[in-house]
Amino acid sequence: MTATRWGICSAGKISHDFLVAMKTLPSEDHKLPRVLGQPNKMCAGYTANSKAIIMRWDVPISIGEMLEVLAIASRELSRAQEYAKNHSIPKAYGSYAELAQDPDIDVVYVGVVHPHHLPATLLFIQAGKNVLCEKPLGMNAAEVKKMVQAAREKEVFLMEACWTRFFPALEKIRSLLDQKTVGDVLVVQTDFGVPNQTVPRAVEKDLGGGALLDIGVYCVQLACMVFDGEKPESIVASGFLHGTGVDETASVILNYSGQRQAALTYTMMAWMPNKASITGTKGIIEIPGPFWCPDELVVNGQKEEFPLPHPSQKLYFIKSTGLRYEAEHVRQCLLQGLKESPIMSHGDSELLHSILDEIRRQLGVSYPQDHA
Repeated sequence: MTATRWGICSAGKISHDFLVAMKTLPSEDHKLPRVLGQPNKMCAGYTANSKAIIMRWDVPISIGEMLEVLAIASRELSRAQEYAKNHSIPKAYGSYAELAQDPDIDVVYVGVVHPHHLPATLLFIQAGKNVLCEKPLGMNAAEVKKMVQAAREKEVFLMEACWTRFFPALEKIRSLLDQKTVGDVLVVQTDFGVPNQTVPRAVEKDLGGGALLDIGVYCVQLACMVFDGEKPESIVASGFLHGTGVDETASVILNYSGQRQAALTYTMMAWMPNKASITGTKGIIEIPGPFWCPDELVVNGQKEEFPLPHPSQKLYFIKSTGLRYEAEHVRQCLLQGLKESPIMSHGDSELLHSILDEIRRQLGVSYPQDHA
């Protein structure tokens, strides 16, 4: 079976973690490298459907077979070259346009800062590339619609990288909800708090800063998934703004038909428990912190664990080897000829961003892209 050939757009922290996560996947599927100088190291991997752990012995291979990602691009060539060396990537580009024109690339992972998601994604779509773009897909719903329309016109795959949805624990949650294990869902609760107020990308408006687009989006997307893509009947948001004009703390109530509700709180000013729960008429699903990258669930008092593979290099973000699951999902979608994901569809992204837009409107947060 032909391997999926990846290109990476940006040489930032999230791209590093994505690359490390991909090294935990079967190399024959994603062209992942084995460790140089360690040809006989025992390693753990997962089958293509990510449900069964397998063990294998690595064997010596030639340098031509040691292709993880085929190319990486950065606005600074030296940065791309540094990442290429660190991750054994054959090609490094000093512009995104060069990556877009590389004929050997099947799909591009876009990990640039939020305001650059639209131009970068459109660049690759117009070049006929499939795209996995980091969340939030756009700065607003209008940008998302532009990207979706472009992908449909060019007949390429496009997915927002809401990595949480692809964890095995979330697969289990969807199964539990389908089986009505906790009955009819009444309430979804989440809290997400991390002290990011000193991080430029989190507070600077020109970088797409603000707690909602950075971390609050995880709370909203979980509610959207649990309530199966239903549009809320009403949205109530209250919070506080940072001195730069972006949101720093907020609580959001999403009211759904049938007297169902999501209660979501997020802040970039302090740590919170970072837990989530899904309460139904017959029980409760608890997602211990950090709920956005879970490796365990507690269902009606019964704990179940979903261990993550260990990283081969230092990670910048917690449990980032879990990025492997969205990468494998993209591969499976491409193998099936799909142009959008059944788990994070275009419609899911459009709904998510319409809710984010309304929350920002109520909080009084706007970006230059809202007036473009």
